[in-house]
This record gives sequence, structure tokens and C-alpha cells, in this order.
Amino acid sequence: MVSKSVIKMKNIIKIKFVILLLVTSSCMAQQSTIYMIGDSTMANKKNPETNPEHGWGQVLPEFFNKQIKIDNRAVNGRSSRSFIVEKRWDSIYNTLKKGDYVFIQFGHNDQKINDPKRYANPHTAYRNNLVRFVLETREKGATPILFSSIVRRNFNEEGTLVDTHGEYPLEVRLVANEYQVSFIDLQYQTELLEETYGVENSKKLHLHFESGENPYYKEAKHDDTHLSRLGATEISKLAVSQLKKQVPSLIKFIL
Repeated sequence: MVSKSVIKMKNIIKIKFVILLLVTSSCMAQQSTIYMIGDSTMANKKNPETNPEHGWGQVLPEFFNKQIKIDNRAVNGRSSRSFIVEKRWDSIYNTLKKGDYVFIQFGHNDQKINDPKRYANPHTAYRNNLVRFVLETREKGATPILFSSIVRRNFNEEGTLVDTHGEYPLEVRLVANEYQVSFIDLQYQTELLEETYGVENSKKLHLHFESGENPYYKEAKHDDTHLSRLGATEISKLAVSQLKKQVPSLIKFIL
């Protein structure tokens, strides 16, 4: 016959096990997520083992611990307009919860004036889309963070880096200021990065290959917009450095 003390001990063990399961489940359910929305400069790329192209959001998880999840929803070719029209924002909004973050970076494709499916006037549609992302993120108790677009490698004949984004970065800053949103000025940060590398060395941040130089490309590739593994890593470092300064609640998740 089993003694009462043994039965009592077994019951205590069972109770502790159930409590442990409940606590574990609760912690998992409450894990915060960083959602990333943007274009190809941020997006994950197919075949990362062989593909030289990387989005900066693709390597960002390397700088964060496992206590937070990074869900990169950025997609090649998307603008703030097409991201909404294609219901990509809805899919995020429906799962957002308190304690989550949304990194918002559009602009490269919003400025394509000859493409009505993507073009968004910086002062009207683009601005309104950013405001929508901010307000609907906060509506769910999550935290929006606005990023200006990364600069294109666009040096003139005198070796001066020339802006290509016009008033889009300014509009992001204005929205951030008006709605008191943390703003990471990657336009400015990447301008400094490109200039530090210089006219020739900055090609390493992007996709510059002659014919036959890289097996992934059949022909020569001279792309000054999209990023190499090095470029994506350097920009992720810049983003993390700024996040530490401007979003203190993320520091505990950064390695």
C-alpha cells in the first residue's frame, strides 16, 4: 500500500509540473515580435546560401537574442501603396498584439511615378499610408518605428554622392515628429556609410560583378540599389546602433 506521504509528494510534483507548463505557455504566448514591412532593400532573399543579394532585414536577426521573434514581411518591389492594396498590411494587423514592434520603411518604389500601382505622392498618399501604419500599430498596443529609405549608391563624376529620394525621407521625418514616433534616419546613416567606403569600395556594399565573376549571375551585374551580404550587414549594424539610442525597450533583446 502506498503511504499518504508518497501520494502527497506525487500530487505536489504533478501540480508543479502543471504550473511549469502554464508559465512556459504564457511566456511563449507573450513573446514579442518585430514585424518588418518594406521593399527589396529590407526583404529576405531566396537561396541565401548562393544568392549574393541580401536585404538588411534578412541579417538583422543575427543582432538579436531569441527572446524576441523577427518576422520580416518586406517584399521586393513593394511601395506603401501596393503593400496595403495587396492586403499584406492586413495580414500583419490581424496578428499584432501588445508588446510587438513594427519597423516601417518604404520610399524606393513609392517614387515610381509611371507605375500607378505603386506610386504614392510623398505629401499625400505616402504620408497617409505611413500615418495609417503608425495609428493602426498603436491601436493594437504595439510600437511603430519609422525608417527612411537607404541611400542609392549614386556618385557623380566628381565623386559626390547625390540623393535620389527627393522629399520622401523628409516626409517620414515629419510624420515621426508629428506623431511622436521613433525615427531611424537610414538615409543619412547610409549616406555616411557610402561616403566612408568611397566611390570604388562602396561597390562592395552592393552588387557589382563582371560577366563570369559570380556563378549566380549569367551576365555582368552593376546594381547600386540592392545590397550584398556586406552591405546588408553594415546597414543592420547602423539600424541596431540607432535602435539602442532611440528605442530603450529593445535593448534587452539586442546582443
